[in-house]
Order: sequence, then C-alpha cells, then structure tokens
Amino acid sequence: MADSVRKVTYFSMAISNKAGEGVKVLSALADGGVNLLAFTGFPRGKRAQVDFIPEDTKKFVAVAKKAGWDLNPKKTGFLLQGKDRTGALLEGLQKLADVGMKVTAMDAVVGGDGSYGALFWVKPKNVAKAAKLLGAK
Repeated sequence: MADSVRKVTYFSMAISNKAGEGVKVLSALADGGVNLLAFTGFPRGKRAQVDFIPEDTKKFVAVAKKAGWDLNPKKTGFLLQGKDRTGALLEGLQKLADVGMKVTAMDAVVGGDGSYGALFWVKPKNVAKAAKLLGAK
C-alpha cells in the first residue's frame, strides 16, 4: 500500500462524563450507518470531549442533527495512511517543516496488518498550502 494523504473533516462535542455515554453516541452513529475513520474521547473538566472524523460528512451531520447533538464548528485535518516502516511519518512532516509550517496536533497508530494511520492538523490558514505540499486528495 502506497502512502496516501487526504483532507478530512473533524467534528467534536462535549458529552456527560459517565459510563456508557460514549456507547450511546457510537450506537447512534452505527444505527445511522455512519462509518468513522477516527474517533477519540477524553475527559475535559467535569464533562468529556468526543472527536469524530466521519467517512461521510453529510451522513454524520444528519445523524447528529437527528440526535440533537451540539457540535462544535467543523475543522479540517489530514489522514495519512500507508505501510508501516521506520520513519513512515517523516516524508510528509519534513515537507511541512521545510516551509516553516507547524503541525498543531498529531495522533498515529499501527494497524495489525502492517499498516499505519496518522491524523494531523495545521492552523486553518495553512490547510490549503499543506494540502498542496502533501498532494492531499
């Protein structure tokens, strides 16, 4: 699998920080046929923040609206995927560093099939330039 980079839409919202709340949210998405490219959740004060990168943004928004969720404004990030190897993240990150562009956040994980995936974000004013530098779809 060759490395690929694509722009993705990212959503977040606050939910109650109680057992089972994440299951309720994920169940609503599954029932609505929403496939997630990424999901994360973490405590934030007395609540929890959950973050979503849906494969189909329109379907995600429709389910969120039906469920009455109070989503934060959407943001744009990048999904980098490829064959796992030493230094897999360096090529793309170096392109950004070469023009003085900072990555504001990044998460990466290795898949059990020898692949990896990474999500990263740049400042909104840099999204178009980063997309061009990285050849993002």
